[in-house]
Amino acid sequence: MNGILIAAVIVVALAVFWLVLQGSQGRQKNEVMESQMNELRRDLQTIATSQAKTTGQLETIAKSVAQRLDSFTPTLQEAIKNSAQITGQLTSDAQARMAGELQNAREQISEIQRQLGGVQQASAQLSQAAQTIEGILGGAKSRGSLGEVTLERLLEDSLPPGLYAMQYRFSSGEAADAVIFLRDKKLMAIDSKFPLDAYRRIASEGDEARRAFVTAVKGHADAISKKYIVPDEGTLDLALMFVPSETVYYELLMSTDGKGVPLDAYCRERQVIAVSPNTLYAHLCVIVMGLRGMQTEENVRRLLGSLSGLEKQLEKFAEKFGVLGTHLKNAAQTYGDADKLLEKTQDGLQGMLAPAPAEPLLENGQSRLSFNAEATAANAATASSKKSA
Repeated sequence: MNGILIAAVIVVALAVFWLVLQGSQGRQKNEVMESQMNELRRDLQTIATSQAKTTGQLETIAKSVAQRLDSFTPTLQEAIKNSAQITGQLTSDAQARMAGELQNAREQISEIQRQLGGVQQASAQLSQAAQTIEGILGGAKSRGSLGEVTLERLLEDSLPPGLYAMQYRFSSGEAADAVIFLRDKKLMAIDSKFPLDAYRRIASEGDEARRAFVTAVKGHADAISKKYIVPDEGTLDLALMFVPSETVYYELLMSTDGKGVPLDAYCRERQVIAVSPNTLYAHLCVIVMGLRGMQTEENVRRLLGSLSGLEKQLEKFAEKFGVLGTHLKNAAQTYGDADKLLEKTQDGLQGMLAPAPAEPLLENGQSRLSFNAEATAANAATASSKKSA
């Protein structure tokens, strides 16, 4: 906090010094300009005096220049005055702004101190609550039950009920606190009976308790690897060791054995993965996404099989539909031929059933039919007489 105040004061001092320096430089420039103008005026007056006897024109020019210089001088003085006022105003504004920034910095520092006080108070309350919980839980059995309950709640929140089971018993008689059912009838066992007693003694006993903690965790990892990694019963080649506290999990990650081997590396060599509540939740989310992806893949495979069967059925239907179309086409053609034949038959029948028209009579009243009959008989008689001759 003192360092921040000192830095702020230094910044203010540098800003004021810069502004003063700028004002000083401006005044120096103005003084130099005014001095040069005075020198120029004197030179011009000298030239005008020396040349006044020879030409009146030069005297007129000198007077004009002198007048212009005289008219320019008040303007320059006014500009110098305004520049000084502007510089002073900028300096005062900068000082006011720096004072405001310092005030804000003090207020922010006070707020940070107040928040730190609240955090310290909350940490004290949390520590007291943790001690109260430890006192309530008492022995290792109660703490083991707490780990099982926490594990079960995480599984309930992350997985569907059919994808896990609590207190799964193997053929050897050992019961895992939980197992997750994966594809191809594979199991992944999870153990929640972490040795918390060894960790609790670290605060009071120091390095000796930390070495005992490392030994207890290594023994627990060996037991998990022996009891819950059973490939003959469908388990994976790894198991999860659930650490029910993020603080204990951090201690596990930072601990090493007497040979300098990290404790979590020793667990991985035994195919045992240590997980905290947060990391276990992340593992479960990945498992759920993988299972959903596999289920989607299986559904797609089934859908493709169904579509393939539907395609074959459509091919058979198209074949049958083509045969039906051929039959219908033949039937239509046969129907058209029969219809035409029927029309012809009906026309012939109607012609046969229609009455014969009356023959017209000749002049003597004999019909053309009787005349034709008589002519036919006469011709027949003539022919027979010729034959007899």
